Amino acid sequence: SPVGRGPEVPFRSEAYRISAIARGKELRLTLSALDPAAASPPPQDLVFRFGMSGSFRLCPAAELPRHAHLRFLTRESPPRALCFVDPRRFGSWRLGDAWQPERGPCVVSEYQAFRENVLKNLDDRAFDKPICEVLLNQKYFNGIGNYLRAEILYRLKIPPFEKARTVLEAVKDQEQERRKDPSLTLSKKVKLKQENPDLLELCHNVPMEVITADKQLFDPEHSDNYAAFKNWLQCYLVPGMSSLRDRSGRTIWFQGEPGPMAPKGETSRKKSPELKAEPEEPTQKVTPRASKRRHRAAANPPKSEKEKKVEEEKKEKEKEKEEEADEPRKGRARGRRKKIAAPALPEPEVPPSVRRSRRTSARRGTGAAPAV
Repeated sequence: SPVGRGPEVPFRSEAYRISAIARGKELRLTLSALDPAAASPPPQDLVFRFGMSGSFRLCPAAELPRHAHLRFLTRESPPRALCFVDPRRFGSWRLGDAWQPERGPCVVSEYQAFRENVLKNLDDRAFDKPICEVLLNQKYFNGIGNYLRAEILYRLKIPPFEKARTVLEAVKDQEQERRKDPSLTLSKKVKLKQENPDLLELCHNVPMEVITADKQLFDPEHSDNYAAFKNWLQCYLVPGMSSLRDRSGRTIWFQGEPGPMAPKGETSRKKSPELKAEPEEPTQKVTPRASKRRHRAAANPPKSEKEKKVEEEKKEKEKEKEEEADEPRKGRARGRRKKIAAPALPEPEVPPSVRRSRRTSARRGTGAAPAV
């Protein structure tokens, strides 16, 4: 795409195959030429990160979706296009086959390596943080995102702001006890894991529920699939659940107490049930100005008749003072006069004494004398 931010793909072939492999939150595409001739280009690898909105879509080449930043065209007629679509442009791709070095083993495809990587590194300072924040650390939990962490902690009833090391050391101790127990056969251990999975096991099982579902639960482009995804959720964005922002600014959804490491000054918010409005009571659009009026009305209850009368008298006195203040001055040290309305008659002849007073005021620079 002309507006795409990713690098150009230096691969040209008349016919080629695209294969893919995923690891955590990354996906690697490999473009391989079908022509075995020596002149064919070598395979080209691209590693993708999807951000918040990146995805692949297969569609007619004549009907490309918006934000299709990379396109692979088929040779059929009419041609189709395999597009990397990313409306928010948080996603990216880079040339080469290397995964990001700071990402740990995948929670789905490399479960045993993932589990060992966490349990053998519990001395790392990263585990001094709340468990909800550590679950987004891709060095140890490669593949876990915001909605997955909420679902995992909710199923185990773990407060999101409990210290990560405390939670994971309990997992480690439990694992060691199972290994030492001679009465536990392999079948009993498997059954125990299925009935009482620990945190690390759920980091594998919960994503697998989404991946192995009959439908792609997380596809917002299809209303049926998205409805199925919402029904699958037990905690994330579910009415009645509480939410808090963690120290990285991400919102965590949970039930019950947040835990001892909850951010200071933050108050949890509950998602209210989505109730339909009564037909005879249509909801009104609340503007900021109307909201302020409601707030003032709630803070100031209705006044009694006596209070209203006293307030009106007070306003009248203030009004009189303002009118007196608006009158022009006569002389420097003279007091202010009340305004006297001129009658709707021919102006009377001004006495000589008043004419002299006006000349005096003009010389002193105080402006015109009041009307008589």
